[in-house]
Amino acid sequence: MRILRTIRNYFFYCGIEKDEYNAIKKEAYVSNFEVWKILHFLMAVLFAALFISSLFTDLMRVNGPAYLAGFGYSLLIIGLFFMMKKDSIIPQFLIYLTISLLFIFGIVLSVRNPDTPAVSFIALLLITPMFMIDKPFFMAFELSAASAVFLIWTYPVKPYDVWIVDLANIIPFTIIGIFLNVIANSLRIKEFVLTRKLNIQKDTDDLTGLKNKGAIIREIDKFLSDDHTRKGIMYVMDIDHFKVINDTCGHDVGDEVIAQFGRFLDELFTGDEIVGRFGGDEFIVFIRDTDDRDIACRIAEDIVKGCAEKVVYGDGSDKVSASIGIAIYRGKEKDYSELFKKADSALYEAKADAVIRYHISEG
Repeated sequence: MRILRTIRNYFFYCGIEKDEYNAIKKEAYVSNFEVWKILHFLMAVLFAALFISSLFTDLMRVNGPAYLAGFGYSLLIIGLFFMMKKDSIIPQFLIYLTISLLFIFGIVLSVRNPDTPAVSFIALLLITPMFMIDKPFFMAFELSAASAVFLIWTYPVKPYDVWIVDLANIIPFTIIGIFLNVIANSLRIKEFVLTRKLNIQKDTDDLTGLKNKGAIIREIDKFLSDDHTRKGIMYVMDIDHFKVINDTCGHDVGDEVIAQFGRFLDELFTGDEIVGRFGGDEFIVFIRDTDDRDIACRIAEDIVKGCAEKVVYGDGSDKVSASIGIAIYRGKEKDYSELFKKADSALYEAKADAVIRYHISEG
């Protein structure tokens, strides 16, 4: 069973466990995006050079339309990539489309030279899997399907003895391409896993296990700098009368209150929110992709109510309250500090309201 599990992990999750793979999947998508954006640029240059050469070389002239089509397609994909999110699934689909078209291009070249064993197609079988990080069984299907299409397409075109040579070459090279993809994926994915572990350690607040100040600022700045994002809600909150708790009960009790509040926020926000401890008894939550005032109020009410119910100290009868300043982002602020100033100002307003305990700055 262990052997089967290992094989499954290598072909479905690049040699790691499913949860680990899902945690770094978007980093792999971003890597694919960057690599294939460069490759599409290089392909555009190569196809342009081939097309120009075909205008002056009789041997290459027959492939001129294919070179021109490859050049136009590469430019189109480059343009689309500039309009897409790096970690989106759509660029991954376009990359597989490019790989499929490259294989078709290799088949076309082989069909137009029927008396010669396939070289370009076999080279693609070995090269393309090295540049794609994804579940290896996807690439295994891609390579197997491309090889099957090649053999079916070229069978009625090529002399039988040449086709047999291609058959004898393509089967082992397809298998080699699949295993090269498995090996390359496992090595590169493990680098992502190690990097992620180091980043988590660097970005984690020791007392609460939430993100620390540096990680909060970096992630919010990254979100605000993305041209595709125009909505968000920032919550800045702190524990009421925390200094009194520290002075009367001691710093150990104060630390436990902070840890409890951190655990409460971690349990409340389980999605794509940015949740962290800014310092002292101050916490920040940032909700992506919404600027709805009603949602902002409902979440603030949940925090106020949950804090009063779940965060206690002393013998358990002493309750804790929190105040919250809210800033709604609608594309105006350009960095974290601008949005934080609004939320922090709203926090002071919330401190003056002992009933509602939150205040909204909509800018």
